[in-house]
Amino acid sequence: QPCWSEYLTTRIEQNMVVNCTCPISECCAQPTTAFIYSIVSSEEIIAKYEKALLRRYVECCSNLTWCTNPQGCDQILLKDGLGYGAACSKCSWISCFNCSFPEAHYPASCSHMSHMTCAKCSHGFCWRCLKPWRPNHKDYYNCSAMVSKAAWQEKRFQDYNERCTFHHRAREFATSLRNSISSIRGMPKIRNLTFVLDACKVLEQARKVLAYSCVYSYYNQDTESMDIVEQQAESLELLTNTL
Repeated sequence: QPCWSEYLTTRIEQNMVVNCTCPISECCAQPTTAFIYSIVSSEEIIAKYEKALLRRYVECCSNLTWCTNPQGCDQILLKDGLGYGAACSKCSWISCFNCSFPEAHYPASCSHMSHMTCAKCSHGFCWRCLKPWRPNHKDYYNCSAMVSKAAWQEKRFQDYNERCTFHHRAREFATSLRNSISSIRGMPKIRNLTFVLDACKVLEQARKVLAYSCVYSYYNQDTESMDIVEQQAESLELLTNTL
């Protein structure tokens, strides 16, 4: 029993317990959950084992995924039939169900978001040329598959990139403002600030849409539809700046 306990504990700590087999080389039998519970006594190790089982279950279910909030969230999300993310019930983050980009990026499509990350090993790579994202790729513009287009698209790319970056930073400002207001709501003699918090949330959402609209506009080559998109984005930006 001590040998089994040490063997299973090591496998659990190395995150290799799900597919582990009997340590005897000729035997391919896998230890059952009941057997592991009877052998391993540490509550901490058992907790790690249960997390490993949960991770494996989510990976095996095509309709389940983890919340991709970069700040950290352990919530499991149920994918809907449309492929668009829904707000996490725990942290309100909206994940994309179709690609590994860390948040929903409407109206930009998944193909617009070149930087892919493997959900299993976190390896970052460019989906266009399949080369590692770090240390040399770093951005869309360094993609060898796009070098021929790079020369004449550079100015256009820079313009859209600057607009996209501006809206992302404005979104961070709205988030910071909302957090600051939330921290003072509990103080005495402070009137209800719910309407201000709601306004900040609207600002965050609007800036997010404007940022990804820049990505959508950059890649979209349909001139007729782009005129409509640009007009809508211009109106939204004007109203957002006013708010």
